[in-house]
Amino acid sequence: MGFIRGRYSWLLRPALVVYDLLVINLWATYFLTIQTSQGLRDTPSGENNFFVFHIYITICWFLSAQFIRFYEVYRYTTWLDLFSLLIKQFLVFAFTVYAFVGFFPSTSISTLAVASYLLYISISVSTLKLLSYYGLKLMRRFLKGNLRNVIVVGSGESARALKNMFLNQKTLGYKLKGVFNNSTDPEVSGSIQDSFHYLNNRSEIDEIYCAIDELTDKEINEYIRIANENKCNIKFIPNTKKLATKRLKTEYYQYTPVLSLEEIRLNKIDNQWLKRSFDIVFSLFIIVFVLSWLSVILFILIKLESRGPLFYSHQRTGINYKVFTCYKYRSMHITEEIDGTYVIPNDKRVTAIGKVLRSTSLDELPQFINVLIGDMSVVGPRPHMLSYTEAYAKKINKYNFMFRHHVKPGITGLAQTRGYRGEIESDQDIIGRVKYDIFYIENWSLLLDIKIIFQTFLNIIKGEEKAY
Repeated sequence: MGFIRGRYSWLLRPALVVYDLLVINLWATYFLTIQTSQGLRDTPSGENNFFVFHIYITICWFLSAQFIRFYEVYRYTTWLDLFSLLIKQFLVFAFTVYAFVGFFPSTSISTLAVASYLLYISISVSTLKLLSYYGLKLMRRFLKGNLRNVIVVGSGESARALKNMFLNQKTLGYKLKGVFNNSTDPEVSGSIQDSFHYLNNRSEIDEIYCAIDELTDKEINEYIRIANENKCNIKFIPNTKKLATKRLKTEYYQYTPVLSLEEIRLNKIDNQWLKRSFDIVFSLFIIVFVLSWLSVILFILIKLESRGPLFYSHQRTGINYKVFTCYKYRSMHITEEIDGTYVIPNDKRVTAIGKVLRSTSLDELPQFINVLIGDMSVVGPRPHMLSYTEAYAKKINKYNFMFRHHVKPGITGLAQTRGYRGEIESDQDIIGRVKYDIFYIENWSLLLDIKIIFQTFLNIIKGEEKAY
């Protein structure tokens, strides 16, 4: 599900990325001299080419690491897998370094210097990566740190193999808190029904491992619900090859296959940085160049028509069902939200200036403040009223509805550009909205965000049927 527990362990991966980029650039400065047809690095032409080289190796390292998944090292990753990642990353990077001269024919670099450079970065990067890998193992075994509390549900061969691995291999850092199944084995902690009671009264469980072929659909949905409420991961242990879905990925804990819900692209740290950087830049632009003067004008117009504040604040459901305060320009006479009530056509609560604001979606602009402080994103699933969040979850597939809450809500979204906005007139409206939200989450890219923003702007100009 992508939930992350722990105080500081999540910082390790970005720290390794920053360290590696520093290493490849610092050793380049020390070892390499780039010659051009006009001179060495200390000439203006050489300086420019050396700057280009730094940009080039930074981009190449980052892209190759993404392609090879160089930083995707987990507690169950074996030393052989780690060694394989190091070899593949350095081979690809070495090829790209030597290819620099091919891309820039006017430059030349000493082959011996490049070999020394590659050797030193290999040693530097490998040393820290191995130290972090084995350091965490030692911490888990002897200091009892970086542990994950887990339970296993099931009695099959795969479930037993996983249980034994958790018990016997302390360096992996799994602390088995219980085994639940419907067998008569005296060593189990309880039945499957007992596990529900256990989980509902324990918030410290980090991961639930379920033998999926031993559970009913109702039981699976119940585990997913509990995992979502407790912000823990749920993973499935298969005994059959018949199960296949886009959202399940297979991981191997030694020789035991484990299925987990596919990691959401927007929960990957590099994609989060990219999207967050875009959100900050875009929201600052709107706040400085639009809200700064528009708010003054609207303050006067709104005050002239009705008493009350400029901004209307209301509670909405955000990422992982976290409640936050969402801001809009006030467009109605009332200042308190009525649960389960959308604005309808010719709604008497809407002021004259409010009709203009709502028809042009200008009332949503203060939500860029929410984007800047981190509660929302520019693009994402639209947040619902708290009462609607609970009601809709009962009408449609629970996992689909839960899935859309694994990312930050947005000011606009793919569903809104396809006409699913405003009043919910039937169950089909929310089903269609969730369908597009899920497509967006599964297929996210920065280009898709830009496309949705552009389409939203066009829809505002053309006018929208449900913009009231």
